[in-house]
Amino acid sequence: MRVNLNFTNKGKVVIENFNNEELIEIFSRYINTLTKKYAVDIKVPLEANQNIVQDGSFKVILSNVQCDVETFFKELGRDIKVPLKKRTDGKLENVFKIQVIE
Repeated sequence: MRVNLNFTNKGKVVIENFNNEELIEIFSRYINTLTKKYAVDIKVPLEANQNIVQDGSFKVILSNVQCDVETFFKELGRDIKVPLKKRTDGKLENVFKIQVIE
């Protein structure tokens, strides 16, 4: 299953404060932490995430899904705000919306 995490308008403004490698590192770290709690395997394809800021989305591939995908990404969205807030002023709302591709 492929999933795109499409950044909201506020999310796009925040991720502009990061380079591509930092975003991959942050998302990968938080995804790995959550996979200890949820039964799902997630791969972050580097070739599909070459221009995260320009594309406005972060792409992942899921396999062995044995959990509610919406719940997993809702929790990821909540957790990911912590490192993103460090480079922005003010309150951070939803950072991304989930789009299941296949």
